[in-house]
Amino acid sequence: MKRWFEGILTLTLVIGYANAQEQPSVPPSTPLTSVPGQERGTEIDGVVAIVNGVVILESDVDEERRFEAIQPYRGSSADFSRDRAVQRLIDRTLILQQAKLEADQIQVSKEELDKQIETLRRDIPACRQQYHCETDDGWKQYLAANGFNADEFRDRWQKRMELLRLIEIRFRNGIGISDDEIKDYYEKTMLPEYARQKVTPPKLETISKRIEEVLLQQRVGSLLRDWLQSLRAQGSVWILRPGEVAP
Repeated sequence: MKRWFEGILTLTLVIGYANAQEQPSVPPSTPLTSVPGQERGTEIDGVVAIVNGVVILESDVDEERRFEAIQPYRGSSADFSRDRAVQRLIDRTLILQQAKLEADQIQVSKEELDKQIETLRRDIPACRQQYHCETDDGWKQYLAANGFNADEFRDRWQKRMELLRLIEIRFRNGIGISDDEIKDYYEKTMLPEYARQKVTPPKLETISKRIEEVLLQQRVGSLLRDWLQSLRAQGSVWILRPGEVAP
């Protein structure tokens, strides 16, 4: 189950990447300047997008990029552009809005959250090696160095766990991978790659479970992309352009 969790976590990170490639570049946002109590004309934040009435701010984009930087199962941080952060925030907002309709099924207990965070403290190399995150003080220092406090990070990670649980309930539980599909992937995808690298391939029976996980992730990824496209089409996603003012 842990391997499935890590796999689907990587999948949700990649979903934002895939959608970003299909979307136009997102320009710097329009500043919010007229807030009661603030001096007129003083920039306090910028509206990047509005998703079914929920505002995404420039500060949210900055936080998303900082959050990505400390993920233990992430890809290259160099590939995580501002545009991709914006598209991921839009996708996550759409999914979390749906999650409210299934709140009872995706609740994460304090014990589950604590266990996940303990695993993170061991799995993030910089956290373990430079900050000694086995101690609470080390963990707090590591988070502070990345712009978070412990409560903020717990809230972010809890929402991530709820999102993953929703995806698993909606998609993973109803998918079956047949033995023929596993064999076909082994013969047509893996064996040619091992041959190209001039490496002796493992026997099918020793790697079939891993192939099944790969195929599950591919299938879920396809279903999730289709679902997100549907949510975008059915909802209201407004990305602000230069000069536009949030309503």
